[in-house]
Amino acid sequence: MKTKVLFLLTIFTAVACGGGNKEAQLEALKTKRDKINQQIDKLQAEIAASGDSSNAHNDFAFVAIEDIKPQTFNHYIEVQGKLDGDENIAIYPETQGNIIEVSGKVGMRVSAGQVLARMNDAAFQEQLKTLETNYALAKETFEKQENLWNQKIGSEMQYLQAKANKESLESQISALQKQIDMTKIKSPINGNIEESTVKVGQAVSPAMHAFRVVNFSNLKVTADVAEAYADKIHNGDEVIVYLPDIDKEITARVTFSSKYINPTNRTYLVEAQLKAATEKLKANMVAIVKIRDYQADDAYVLPVNLVQTDNKGQFVLVAQPDNDQYFAKKQPVKTGLIYNGVAEIIDGLESGQKVITGGYLNLDEGEPVRF
Repeated sequence: MKTKVLFLLTIFTAVACGGGNKEAQLEALKTKRDKINQQIDKLQAEIAASGDSSNAHNDFAFVAIEDIKPQTFNHYIEVQGKLDGDENIAIYPETQGNIIEVSGKVGMRVSAGQVLARMNDAAFQEQLKTLETNYALAKETFEKQENLWNQKIGSEMQYLQAKANKESLESQISALQKQIDMTKIKSPINGNIEESTVKVGQAVSPAMHAFRVVNFSNLKVTADVAEAYADKIHNGDEVIVYLPDIDKEITARVTFSSKYINPTNRTYLVEAQLKAATEKLKANMVAIVKIRDYQADDAYVLPVNLVQTDNKGQFVLVAQPDNDQYFAKKQPVKTGLIYNGVAEIIDGLESGQKVITGGYLNLDEGEPVRF
């Protein structure tokens, strides 16, 4: 800046002088101009060498870098599944009849064996009374006949007939009591009533669904996985269960991997038991199941968008040092699995290399860089 001002002052002075030999003035000005240009060139060279001015950066590209180092890389298979209780039971009547009482209500906590509804058993009860009366007589007859037989009185046939009659009535009473018990719709498990379809006065049959009881003390998530992953998923593999409806993630492990492939859709069942429980969880809730099928503990990983391709193959740009300066260099690489926008670099990189992560799109190989 100072040299430019000096140059202008010299010109103004020469013009102000006016008269005299103009040719001599012109030669004098040219001489001064040449000296000033030499001074400008010298100062520019000194500035470029010292790096004190932003003008010295004009020949460099500014980039962002990342020092590459080993880290853990996980790859997951993502499938849609559903949340369920470990015991999710649909309850059906064991016999047909008309409902006369419904004691189980939706949301009620019930225990195994608890009666949820009863059917009309009046006819069975009448039959039971008749059988019990006959049984009382048969039992008394048998006991008396048995006493006589023990005293060697009477025939063996009379004793055996009395015994058979008593035992026959006992069997009939037992069978009728079972029929009466079948008119009661019971819960086979401990849990909550999540669904009820019966009402008082309704006729039901064994083909009709009456209640649904779910035990949420042991939660699980189930998913159908394509058979292509049959050799990649095993019991104990890590699972991340994401429940989008409540925006919650739960970590679990594969507890069951079916050996049966459904021939219709070529999938097999995978289950994972969940330890974390919350009242927000509901049966059949949608779950995004992420099953880890690959893990590398000491892997080089990069965002997949940093990996470029030319006619020689895949490469990333690195900052290569040379005489206290850095230059862009194409580093050939080979990628492995890719998950969630991150690629595993299985060949081509070493610890400590400076990978260019920003400003690489218009960068040419060999171009000097600063970061």
